[in-house]
Amino acid sequence: MSTRQVMQVFEQYQKARTTFVQTVAELASRSQNIEILQNAGAMSLLRPLLLDIVPSVQQTAALALGRLANYNEDLAEAVVKADILPQLVYSLAEQNRFYKKAASFVLRAVAKHSPALAQSVVDCGALDALVICLEEFDPGVKEAAAWALGYIARHNAELAQSVVDAGAVPLLVLCIQEPELSLKRISASALSDVCKHSPELAQTVVDAGAIAHLAQMVLNPDAKLKRQVFSALSQISKHSVDLAEMVVEAEIFPSVLTCLKDEDEYVRKNVATLIREIAKHTPELSQLIVNAGGVAAAVDYVGGSKGNVRLPGVMMLGYVAAHSENLAMAVIVSKGVPQLSMALTDEPEDHIQAAAAWALGQIGRHTPEHARAVATANVLPKLLKCYTRADASEDLQTKSKRALKNILQKCVHLPSIEPLLHEAPVNILKHAVGQFSKVLPHDPAARRLFVTSGGLKKVQEIKAEPGSALHEYINTINNCFPEEIVRYYSPGYSDQLLDRVEQFEPVA
Repeated sequence: MSTRQVMQVFEQYQKARTTFVQTVAELASRSQNIEILQNAGAMSLLRPLLLDIVPSVQQTAALALGRLANYNEDLAEAVVKADILPQLVYSLAEQNRFYKKAASFVLRAVAKHSPALAQSVVDCGALDALVICLEEFDPGVKEAAAWALGYIARHNAELAQSVVDAGAVPLLVLCIQEPELSLKRISASALSDVCKHSPELAQTVVDAGAIAHLAQMVLNPDAKLKRQVFSALSQISKHSVDLAEMVVEAEIFPSVLTCLKDEDEYVRKNVATLIREIAKHTPELSQLIVNAGGVAAAVDYVGGSKGNVRLPGVMMLGYVAAHSENLAMAVIVSKGVPQLSMALTDEPEDHIQAAAAWALGQIGRHTPEHARAVATANVLPKLLKCYTRADASEDLQTKSKRALKNILQKCVHLPSIEPLLHEAPVNILKHAVGQFSKVLPHDPAARRLFVTSGGLKKVQEIKAEPGSALHEYINTINNCFPEEIVRYYSPGYSDQLLDRVEQFEPVA
């Protein structure tokens, strides 16, 4: 047998291995094939090919395994149990850039499913190898490594701390300064995943100088990059006043407000979330947002959004209004009440309605002027409807009830309260009647209107426990009117008159 014939056997074997891994990788990219591949034993056949002498076979085998692991948690666990991870980690340090990308993809695909699987990736020593990849010259390798690190960090504070301890953060901050857009996006996303868990982790990212570099990208034309930048800034801002102030000091206002009108809805949502996370901390930070035109922009945003995209804008207006009378008045002046009222009625989701109810309560709770602005927008019957709706969630009922109570306790605009006399349950009715008992003794015109509108008649029909606050309020109201008027509007009085008619003996 000649040398050529012997070598031909090896060439055919290599060609068969190459065809096999390429075909399996291609098949694994379609979800309908995954179960068939798993049942056919693809994983155990791919594993030895990770150590193949041909680099292209190694890389494609890793890609195929990554696609299998990416599909679901069971397959990712199978990769862990097959002892494939240590092999990948070892090769990460040794192999070429193509293999590094494929190996990082497998580690990411395993880590994404659960904290336990991400911990398995950490336990096999992957973090040090991935951090070394962040220093590679090739941007594709950096991107693959940053992506895997982000997927590990996103699960919980302990895993994020492991990523920090491995020295990833300063290198991720360098990566967001690279020219490649996709690398910037993935690195900003990974920083966001580290920041979100605790003030300490966010501080680590801030200490590495991330804020200044993120702030420079808020007006970048690339929507996917802006999503991640605003997400990272939000995750930093949410933890404490100090961190929020550091983000504000990077001079992101007023330029970020233009992004509330961005074409990309995720950009809009993430900007609104960032403004909400800053506004919630202190009156001073809220005032800064107001001064930059942030409240008017947020009101427009709430009016032009739907569903969960609308939610951060609704909450932001509530947080601003909660801080002080002046800030709540800024929301009123910017026409915030009608937009929140629309959100309360238009949104099908209970949790968004609950946020709108809460925000309206925060606006109306300060002074009679604030309460009037909310009440005259016909908000009280809408809140009552949310509270009494049979299928309303407990959170919606609680927030609607509290908002009604907060607004009613300050409201002296009686025409807005009167509809509640006819529809409200006793626990809300008490507050409505209480307001009438405060205003009627001092306002003759209101007393006359109260009689002609049927309010006095309705109050006589309320059955209150003797000695209760409601009973006291009714007595106070009745004392504002002549006794015969009160008697005239009391239930059964017309029957008494008819009885007297029957008993009356005409003078012959």
